[in-house]
Amino acid sequence: MTGVINYGAGNLGSVMNALARLGAEAQFVETAGDTGRFDRLIFPGDGHFAQTMTALNETGYAGAIRDWIAAGKPFLGICIGLQVLFESSEEAPGVPGLAVIKGRVKKFPCKKTPQIGWNETESPRDSPLFHKTGAASPAPFFYYIHSYYCVPDDGAAVTATTEYYGTRYCAAIEQGPLAAVQFHPEKSGEAGLSLLRSLTLAAIRRKDAAASSYCASSARCSSIAGVSGGNFSINRIKFT
Repeated sequence: MTGVINYGAGNLGSVMNALARLGAEAQFVETAGDTGRFDRLIFPGDGHFAQTMTALNETGYAGAIRDWIAAGKPFLGICIGLQVLFESSEEAPGVPGLAVIKGRVKKFPCKKTPQIGWNETESPRDSPLFHKTGAASPAPFFYYIHSYYCVPDDGAAVTATTEYYGTRYCAAIEQGPLAAVQFHPEKSGEAGLSLLRSLTLAAIRRKDAAASSYCASSARCSSIAGVSGGNFSINRIKFT
């Protein structure tokens, strides 16, 4: 099940509607201690860096998100959900971010901010997150609204880029099951739905791989789905 973090702000309704269109099972995460019943988390949002970090710290979500990512569980950050993963932001000097990703958030040097609208977004063909969005050619368009952009210390983490008034910047990062995007997939039509679908399918594939690995290494694996017997099943693999 997908958990959508409810920290008191963000495009929660839009994200839930997009997941419903995909037929994905999703519920709000209402407290920081509620994350354990979910397979993957989405942290949506838009807003000020300092206000978001204050909300995350006061509700306990800051620690819960760090622990979730450190455990290697699937996570998607959207807009401010990308920016707060970094160490700091020029939007709020002196306010530390979650520091999951080394780097900082900078303000666009151009006078025309915020950027609002659709941007062509380029990503390598082998990106798990973008592989069904048509990101190879032609590049898909996603909807953006922001005045700050992320600059990770490790450029290898950047899995998609776009450009605004001469500044080419990070549109998305991927590090294993951790992914985050600057744009709003829930407002980006079919391309956005394809990206959210990729997140869900990637998590299912990881669960399948883990179950298969467990079966191969354990004497408790007794049968495959379709064969009677056993009292516990995960993704077509039955255990006694």
